[in-house]
Amino acid sequence: MSTGPALFLGDEDYVALVRPEIDPADPEVRQAAAQAGVTPEEFAGPSGTWAVLWELGGEGDGFELPGVRDAEPVAFAEALRAELAADQGEFTVDGGAALRIDGRQAGDAWVLTAYLTPPGDEPSTLSVVTGPLPAAGLLADLDAFLESLA
Repeated sequence: MSTGPALFLGDEDYVALVRPEIDPADPEVRQAAAQAGVTPEEFAGPSGTWAVLWELGGEGDGFELPGVRDAEPVAFAEALRAELAADQGEFTVDGGAALRIDGRQAGDAWVLTAYLTPPGDEPSTLSVVTGPLPAAGLLADLDAFLESLA
């Protein structure tokens, strides 16, 4: 498995919005394709499942976002970029039922709090605080993410 489009917010403690891709050159993928009687490229196919990953205090996990299309992560990243560029001191960007980001300025950096609610019968919300993260770096990461989806 390799990383497709990915937006990582944070360093040691982070939240990431990713669309993993299966690498047809991976030996395990090649073996699974052979067992299925298809080429590795057919087995890998296009990836379309988005996921949220997180790490907090050395512990991490993630969850899939079934039914999310590329347009939704693009809209989320564009809204986050607009808030960071507006430089207003505080903001909230709603990424739907599974993800919300609150940001507050700390000098030339931002502290982000991500609220994650995995889909399920009994939703529970986890908060991950990242930062301070340099504003220029966040904007560059958002631009790269948006470019990867263009």
